[in-house]
Amino acid sequence: MSSNLLKIYDTGEKKRENMMTKNKTKRKIRWKHILPFYVMVLPGLLYLLIDKYIPMFGVLIAFKKLDFQKGILGSPWCGFDNFRFLFQSNEAWVITRNTILYNVGFFLVNTVLSIVLAILINEIRSKRAVKFYQTSVLLPFLMSWVVIGYLVYAYLSAESGLINASVLQPLGYEKIAWYQDKRYWPFILIFVNAWKGVGYSMIIYLSSIVGISQDYYEAARLDGASKWKQIRTITLPLLKPTVLTLMILAAGQMFRSDFGLFYQIPRNSGILYDVTRTIDVYVYQALMKNSDYGMSSAASVYQSIVGFVLIVAVNKLAKKYNPESSIF
Repeated sequence: MSSNLLKIYDTGEKKRENMMTKNKTKRKIRWKHILPFYVMVLPGLLYLLIDKYIPMFGVLIAFKKLDFQKGILGSPWCGFDNFRFLFQSNEAWVITRNTILYNVGFFLVNTVLSIVLAILINEIRSKRAVKFYQTSVLLPFLMSWVVIGYLVYAYLSAESGLINASVLQPLGYEKIAWYQDKRYWPFILIFVNAWKGVGYSMIIYLSSIVGISQDYYEAARLDGASKWKQIRTITLPLLKPTVLTLMILAAGQMFRSDFGLFYQIPRNSGILYDVTRTIDVYVYQALMKNSDYGMSSAASVYQSIVGFVLIVAVNKLAKKYNPESSIF
């Protein structure tokens, strides 16, 4: 009886050993297949670590009176003095107002134009024409703000600008000093931003429209629905999830602005600061011109915290309206 039990025990041990060796070989084979993918991801992870996470160490500067001889860690703490000085100044209200209002205007204008362009391009049946219009609309998005700044200056220059020299003067109107009159700049910045950025968001909406099943449109045509009614009752309602997702992403950027747009296009004109200076431009000027590192860091921390709160709040609202459109 005992010999039989020993045999059963030995066979069980052998099976376990065989299973363990098989698992080890399987793990080795898995690592051989998985390792190249980890190697491919490694440069992106290193970039993310260096560009996004290591600079977070600089958040300490917002709460310190920076002394370069002592370093960041050795500098004395100043609490919320940098934030207090920021909010007590007149610039805090101006840069916050400009950043929020411009971002709201950008989102509304770009969303409407992007959806209209996506619907119009989707209705074109010629593949060559579709490629041509897509390339034409997307091309400004690939251009640098420096190049666009020179293009805008070619139109708005007081002496030799195209608008003054070729439009206003031949019609008998006086020249306009565009870079010294802040009345026009909210419209100019919204127009330039839309011209540059609408192509990218248009492609997102176009991909959503292409993904809509054609069965809905065939059923609508059989019921006698016009093209406008198809767009109003099928296309636009089915684009709501995409609009909500982009709205959540835009809310996270509500306290951020495109530095190139607000610095390069107005050519850093001091007269226009009331309508062109945003948080990003203020941080750059406080850092590079005034060498006020504590103030610039405080503005950046303020920007990041409010942006995080906004994206969480808008995501919750979107989750209540349509759970599938929420990011988390």
